[in-house]
Amino acid sequence: MKNTLRNLLLFILGITCLAIISFWRSDLPEDYLVKKYSNSSSQFVAIEGNRLHIRDTGNPNGPVIVFIHGFGASLHTWEEWSIVLEKDFRVIRFDLPGSGLSGPDQKLDYSDDRSNQIILGLLDTLKVQKMSIVGNSIGGRIAWYFTAKYPERVEKLVLISPDGFESPGMSYNKAPEIPSYLSMINYIFPKFLFRENLEIAYSNKSVLSSQLFDRYYELALYPGNRQAMIDRMRQTVLKDPTPLLKKIDCPVLLLWGEGDAMIPIRNARDYLALMPQAKLQAMQNMGHLPQEEDPERSLSYVMKFLKP
Repeated sequence: MKNTLRNLLLFILGITCLAIISFWRSDLPEDYLVKKYSNSSSQFVAIEGNRLHIRDTGNPNGPVIVFIHGFGASLHTWEEWSIVLEKDFRVIRFDLPGSGLSGPDQKLDYSDDRSNQIILGLLDTLKVQKMSIVGNSIGGRIAWYFTAKYPERVEKLVLISPDGFESPGMSYNKAPEIPSYLSMINYIFPKFLFRENLEIAYSNKSVLSSQLFDRYYELALYPGNRQAMIDRMRQTVLKDPTPLLKKIDCPVLLLWGEGDAMIPIRNARDYLALMPQAKLQAMQNMGHLPQEEDPERSLSYVMKFLKP
């Protein structure tokens, strides 16, 4: 009996060790990632103590658009839109600290107030006084928070499936409970689990090509980005958006995929109730990332809205 139990424990231990070895993922070298995911338009600028990866392209004399990506994404998510918009607009996009090629925030601060500081620093560095701002998911929350705080800097606001209202597990003025075992993603990072979580963002799963998946997966392996994702989740303390959204008086477009399984389109009602000037554009057969899922159709609504 003792031998049987011992053999069983050794078998379980062996399987566990094998699983750890199979799914162990070290960070990828910074030089490799920078070479692969930057291009001639990439700049690395010092903003608020961080080395921020940005792209400032298009018509230098045109109206300015600033893009803010969502959780775990990067400035690359706006690639297809940027190619079209650059003909008439000055297009500014950047990797939030802890995402893409920017690396972790030097203060390890991922609060919305810190994001505001970084955006202001970026705008001042690039000498931008007035802009339209586009944000997706948590980038949407950062965008409307910035607009409420600095209305004089924003002409128009585009919110794509924005985050911000409390939901199960996310209450106002309270940090979410993030299980300690999540820290294991710094060491064990299975591709199949990452794909399962990423696929939720798409209504049409076939959009997630091997190349697109590899970009998300490899940029998550930029040194420090996995811990930064955990830190950002732990530091996300939602504030009641009611007084902030009521302060926004610029034109607002809400762009929402009807098939969004991450932040459902019914949440749009909360925004419309507080911003009567906002217009909702629902999109059939579209998920959480319309700029990737159907860039041509989704951009047509944005261009119409941004037209002078």
